[in-house]
Amino acid sequence: MFRLGAALLLGAALPVWAQPVKVAGLSQPARILVDKWGVPHIYAASQDDAFFVQGFNAARDRLFQIDLWRRRGLGELSSVFGPAYVEQDRAARLFLYRGGMDPEWKAYGKDAQRTSARFVAGINAYIDYISRKPELLPFEFRQLRYLPAKWRPEDVVRIRSHGLTRNLTQEFARSRVVCRAGLAADAVRAKLSPSWTTRVPEGLDPCLPEDALEVFHLATDNVRFDRQSLQVARVANPSEETLEGSNNWVIAPSRTSTGRPILANDPHRAYGAPSLRYIVHLSAPGLDVIGAGEPALPGVSIGHNGKVAFGLTIMSIDQEDLYVYETNPANPNQYRYGGGWEDFRIVREKVEVRGAAARTVELRFTRHGPVIHQDAGTRRAFAVRTTWTAPGMAPYFGSIEYMQAQDFTQFRRAMRRWGAPTENQVYADTAGNIGWVAGGLAPVRPNWDGLMPVPGDGRYEWKGFLDGDKLPYVLNPKQGWFASANEMNLPSGYPYKEYKLGFEWPDNARARRIAQVLSKTPKASMEDMQRLQNDVVNLNARRLVALLKPLSSKDRATAAALRLLSSWDGEESARSAPAALYEVWWSRHLGNAFKAAVLSPAAASAMDAPHPTALLESLEKPEPRFGKDAVRKRNEVLLSSLAAAWTEMEAVQGPDPKRWQWGKLHFSFFVHPMAPILDNAGKAQVNVGPLPRGGSAYTVNVSSYHPDSFWQAHGPSFRMVLDVGNWDNSRAINTPGQSGDPSSPHYRDLAASWAEGKYFPLLYSRAAVQKAASQVIELVPAP
Repeated sequence: MFRLGAALLLGAALPVWAQPVKVAGLSQPARILVDKWGVPHIYAASQDDAFFVQGFNAARDRLFQIDLWRRRGLGELSSVFGPAYVEQDRAARLFLYRGGMDPEWKAYGKDAQRTSARFVAGINAYIDYISRKPELLPFEFRQLRYLPAKWRPEDVVRIRSHGLTRNLTQEFARSRVVCRAGLAADAVRAKLSPSWTTRVPEGLDPCLPEDALEVFHLATDNVRFDRQSLQVARVANPSEETLEGSNNWVIAPSRTSTGRPILANDPHRAYGAPSLRYIVHLSAPGLDVIGAGEPALPGVSIGHNGKVAFGLTIMSIDQEDLYVYETNPANPNQYRYGGGWEDFRIVREKVEVRGAAARTVELRFTRHGPVIHQDAGTRRAFAVRTTWTAPGMAPYFGSIEYMQAQDFTQFRRAMRRWGAPTENQVYADTAGNIGWVAGGLAPVRPNWDGLMPVPGDGRYEWKGFLDGDKLPYVLNPKQGWFASANEMNLPSGYPYKEYKLGFEWPDNARARRIAQVLSKTPKASMEDMQRLQNDVVNLNARRLVALLKPLSSKDRATAAALRLLSSWDGEESARSAPAALYEVWWSRHLGNAFKAAVLSPAAASAMDAPHPTALLESLEKPEPRFGKDAVRKRNEVLLSSLAAAWTEMEAVQGPDPKRWQWGKLHFSFFVHPMAPILDNAGKAQVNVGPLPRGGSAYTVNVSSYHPDSFWQAHGPSFRMVLDVGNWDNSRAINTPGQSGDPSSPHYRDLAASWAEGKYFPLLYSRAAVQKAASQVIELVPAP
């Protein structure tokens, strides 16, 4: 554990102050009070110093994590990990921001460059500090035998490949289905909303190389290590449908028991150790903001500033396109554009390689973006056009502006410029106002919808970007609350056919459940909202159980399965036997049986799981999809797949269903990136779990899992419920803990509480913070 000379408060009435730490680059003395839950509260004499200390503290708690993120994003992994990482470095460099820095900094509002510079100066100051105290170097660097790198201000914003943009993988998946089975079959794989019929773009051959997106995946993957070669190992993930998560809602004073607004947010991302997000409090003249952000960024993106509260979910605005080019048979360095041939822009860069000579990598670009694949045999090239390459698109960095908003007008003004990721931001303030603002840079596609790849010969060009003022928003909705859960939430009457923001949205089961609970709660309490964040009722399961109720079977396994599910209410608790049977049925049997019944073998093999909305609608109204004798065919799919699920449950948890439990199959396990190259004792020190889990991809308490193992891959590592105006009564949780140091008590101390649906106080007032402080770090300027 890194103590920086500070004493723990072993029951003392007042903090025992540490010997001050001298730090070059700090203007005036500053303090970090770390509370008993590991949240750092930073008090500085200026905003410049606040961001400096935020960087210093981020390095103190998460140095290996942020160093790894930086190297991954800039394409500098090979310099410390060796030649196995050269291809990943090359892929990452294709997606760096390569535009001018002046428009980039201006895109985020005033003082963006200064804020970034002060933040990275703090990181670098900590790196300098541990260079004088090598015993404080995190174990990962010692294990891998390298040192952390210094940051530049532009590093923070040039890295783009860690953001959540869309819909490149969906375009590829749709083309795959169209190639093998035609466009009509794709309606099983993806439900388009609002109502829309797409078409194959003129001039497109939809049969793309199976490895066309490999470089893109390599550029956007996390770094995982393989023991043999110390190289990145790709891990199969659940479908993109289940990975796009997050819930937020906001409730007006008239609908709460406190008489004040309540704002709740639980963003969903992939799990790991340490956590993706980090909670921090920054207090300086003109700035007093607390909440969660990513540790490698200044400010916070989810939280409050004492007057305004904010929380985000992903909104499915389409920010990517795959362009397909014909290359010149006489010159493979040219591609067709318009009536002639245009040269690829070729950039050659040196990649430093540990233990070997530096490599020169070639990066190719078209006028639309980086080339990710070139096929000499078919004379085709593929490039990604993405909003990543535009100024102002560094993921989440724009929060440095909206986190200081003092009213809805200022907040919405900041969100008009918001780039990435595309968001639903809910809002509340101490005056009692609540609202919602959509944000994100949306390309204008005048003659197509963005749902399939397009030829790159000039026929399909973006016509700039939609004015942020044309994105929807709501202030003080009449119903007294607003919620989003990634569902299609464009308001009725919104000109979606003109703006074509996006047509691919996650299933709306979570949104329907949140709306169901909020609409039936006339006076919501803080405790009510915490329970709702941990709710594991699956409304999609209720729909399927309703279809089973009139059915019967003489088959033993099928009849037993029908009995077990007949009275189940869809609550997927960890101890539930029906939930275990249902999820095995849903994720391993039902979808495949449905595809086999309604699709050709070629179409079925061209896609993974059916879209849940398309599946449920087809089962509830079987005639359009099943054809003649539709009800009988539908029932056969339900019964045969359910019997297979029962047989599997007997095999994995025994013949007695009273002993079955969903949590015996389904688990959370937070894995450190270095775990694969550690021995068993090392793994035990850095990994957290396994923890039994309830819920699923379609419960408010999202718990998306790998279908092959039921390992929860994704969900709400951070939760927040804010009592707007009575800030010390707010609640939060971050799992597995705040620290990235496995020897720290704050590395895993929050995991059990998180798993049980518990929270800690998100303290804000100076008096409350001082009372809860367990560690004090005092920083003073070095001479």
